Amino acid sequence: MKWVRLVIALPILAVLISFALSNRESVQIGLWPTDVIVVVPLSIAVLVAAALTFVIGGLVVWLAEMPRRARARQAEHAVKLLEDEVKALKARLGPDGVLPPRA
Repeated sequence: MKWVRLVIALPILAVLISFALSNRESVQIGLWPTDVIVVVPLSIAVLVAAALTFVIGGLVVWLAEMPRRARARQAEHAVKLLEDEVKALKARLGPDGVLPPRA
């Protein structure tokens, strides 16, 4: 399975390196409404913007999935309780599979 990751990651890495080496011109990035201006290579500006977008998108998906994960945890807890109850009931059964009479 690791080789599949490598087969996917290496071409992507090659494209990113090629992009970074091909776009070395400097650009000015200003942060409105402040007067802060940063001069960085174009490739760095684009790659940082892409990375931030990726992280923000992952955060949005993670937050959107929180209710489903909570329901899954509750369902797992209910299943565990029911499995414990089944084990307890099976332990009460006699060898012939019939509950003993109540005393």
